[in-house]
Amino acid sequence: MSQPILITGAAGGSQGSTGRLVAGLLRKQGIPVRAFVHKLDARSDELRLQGAEIVEGDLLDPASVQVAMKEVKRAYFTYPVADGLLEAATIFAATARDAGLELVVNNSQFQGTPDDPAFRDLQRAPSFRNLQHRLADRIFDWAQVGAVHLQTPPYYENVRALVSRSVADQNAVFLPWGDGNAVIPLAGAEDVSRAAATLLAGSGMPSEKIYPLVSETPTVREIVATLGRAIGREIRYVPITDEQWADAVKERLNPHALDHLTHLWQYFRNSKEHRQATNAIREVTGRNPQSLEEFFQANAKSLGAAGQ
Repeated sequence: MSQPILITGAAGGSQGSTGRLVAGLLRKQGIPVRAFVHKLDARSDELRLQGAEIVEGDLLDPASVQVAMKEVKRAYFTYPVADGLLEAATIFAATARDAGLELVVNNSQFQGTPDDPAFRDLQRAPSFRNLQHRLADRIFDWAQVGAVHLQTPPYYENVRALVSRSVADQNAVFLPWGDGNAVIPLAGAEDVSRAAATLLAGSGMPSEKIYPLVSETPTVREIVATLGRAIGREIRYVPITDEQWADAVKERLNPHALDHLTHLWQYFRNSKEHRQATNAIREVTGRNPQSLEEFFQANAKSLGAAGQ
């Protein structure tokens, strides 16, 4: 493949960092990568050392997106949990259409399965951010740029960020997840990134337009029990109110992310819909997805594992 693959979010963020992971996976295969980064820093320097071409820009700036997309046929689109998703998706889709892209792999959010009444139902989106993703998916479809949507649930990395401090300090998880019976669909960012890289690197076009990437569907109590096994000590789950949780994390989250997660927790607490893991990661990558317990074991040190 002589033309570079454009990767947005390539420098990575504070949690999933799928753009950075996708760029690294493609470079390991010797595939040319054009890494679109918001600013030049140590992270972009690392990408350059891996052999990626670096383009500094902003997804909300049409001119910089146009420059980044020059002589590109395939691209990965992801956007942080912050204001601007619909504007960025529209700019990216319109530019991709003008540039004649053949494939855009879009990092979206889980929306249910085709037989789920909530699937692509705008009125049943669990949060405003999720609604924005559903609308962004349609924008990419309307642009006719070969869009493929990776519909992902919360990442294992999100769970780690939510619980690491209290687990290490108090052997407890304080979250507004109800009585412990709520089901939280999850996937690992590494598996999502591997699926994206596989689709982008393929010689042909993907066979599907939508890939729901759900590795596990544990209850809250099962998540906590799995964490305890992985780090070698008992962990308590302590349910708290939405207000208590929002007050505790408001200094670490932007208002958009705080609103999204608050509504998402309410949705999971109250939802009666039956959720199941999917085979999409295995079908795309040819390997089994990482389990939640494997993820916790790999990150045991940051969670204050026994003996660490």
